[in-house]
Amino acid sequence: MAAMLAGGWRPQPFRQFLLKVHSRCNLACDYCYVYTLADQSWRSRPMAMTPELVATAARRIAEHAHHHGLDYVRIILHGGEPLLAGHDYLGKIVEIVRSETGDHPRVEASVQTNAVLLTEPALRSFAELDVKVGVSLDGNRRANDRNRRYADGRGSYDAVAAALELLMSPAYRALYGGLLCTIDLSNDPLETYEALVAFEPPVIDFLLPHATWDSPPPGRPGDQSEPLYGRWLTKIFDLWYDTADAPVVRIFQEIVQLLLGGASRSEAVGLTPTSLIVIETDGTIEQTDSLKAVGHGAPATGLNLAEHSLDAALRHPGIVARQLGWDALSDTCKGCRFSRVCGAGLYPHRYRAGTGFLNPSVYCADLYWLIEHIRARLVSDLRRSSV
Repeated sequence: MAAMLAGGWRPQPFRQFLLKVHSRCNLACDYCYVYTLADQSWRSRPMAMTPELVATAARRIAEHAHHHGLDYVRIILHGGEPLLAGHDYLGKIVEIVRSETGDHPRVEASVQTNAVLLTEPALRSFAELDVKVGVSLDGNRRANDRNRRYADGRGSYDAVAAALELLMSPAYRALYGGLLCTIDLSNDPLETYEALVAFEPPVIDFLLPHATWDSPPPGRPGDQSEPLYGRWLTKIFDLWYDTADAPVVRIFQEIVQLLLGGASRSEAVGLTPTSLIVIETDGTIEQTDSLKAVGHGAPATGLNLAEHSLDAALRHPGIVARQLGWDALSDTCKGCRFSRVCGAGLYPHRYRAGTGFLNPSVYCADLYWLIEHIRARLVSDLRRSSV
C-alpha cells in the first residue's frame, strides 16, 4: 500500500455505515447469507448493540466524517432483523449519531427490514426522524413464501403485504425506500416483477443469490457458462424498458448509465470504489457482510471500534482491493469488452479457492448476457432516433 500511496493513489473515505443493530432474525429464509452460508460468527456475538457501543460508533462515524470533510453520511440499520431491537431504540440510534456529528455532515438514515414487525407506531417514529425504509420481498405469495418463511414453515407474505400497504399510504409514502428481491429461478420473472410493482416501490433491487465458484448459484450447479440468471433478468428488462412510468430497477439503471459513459453508484456492477463499512453488534469492524458467503471469518478486518478508528479500515487489504477498481480485476476481466461496465460483478461472487478474488464473477455469463442485451436495445433506439 505504501507504494500505491507514493504513486498518488488515495483511499476513498467511507460514507455508508451499516450498523448490525440486532444479530438475530424472526424469519428463517433458506438463502440468508448471515445464517445459512459459510460464516457463522453471529452465533458468538451479542444479540443487540448496547447503548454504550452505539455511542462509540457515533463518535467514530463523526470522527471519520469530520476528518475527511464529508458533506453527508448514510447509516443503515441492519441485522438480522433490526426491528427486533424495537423501533424506539432504532430512533434513539439515529438521534445519537446525528447528535455526535452535529449540523455537518448531513446524516441520512435508513432501515432494511423484512417488515413483519413494521407497524404504524414504528412508521410514526421513523417519520419524525426521516428514516427511510427498505423492505425485502421476493414477489407474490407463492414466490415470496418459497424461501422467506418463519422457522415453523409459515410464509411471511401476508405480514409483509400488510406492512407495505401502510408504507404506501400518504402519511408514510415519503419514507418508502424500495424493495429488495432475491432472484429464485423457480419463480417466473414477469410475475415476480409485476407483483413487486403492484406495491408501487420507488426502487427495486434484484439481488443475485450470494455464491462463489466453490459454491455455485442455486439452480446452476454444473455449467457456469449457462446464463440462466441473465435470461431471467432480460425478460424483466424488456418489460421495464418499454414501460414509461416504471419504477427504478437499480441494476438496469446502473448498466444503462455505465454503457452511456457514466459511473455506477452500486457495487454490483462498475468500478466505483466501495464506500461501505459494517459495524457488528460486538463493535468489530467488518467488510461487506455478503463476504459471509465466502468462508467463516471472510469479512473480518481484525479491527474494533474500541481500539481503532474507521480510517484504520481503509488500510485493510480487502477494502483496498474493493477500491482499486480496474487494477483489482483479473486478466480475463480486463480482456472483456464489458469490463468497465460489469466490473467483475459483486466482489464476493469472484471468489475461488486458490486464486482468491482474482477471477471473473461466478455470474460472469449472466452479467455478459444482460449487458449485451441492454446494449443492443440502446443501440437500436439510438439508431432509430438518428434517422
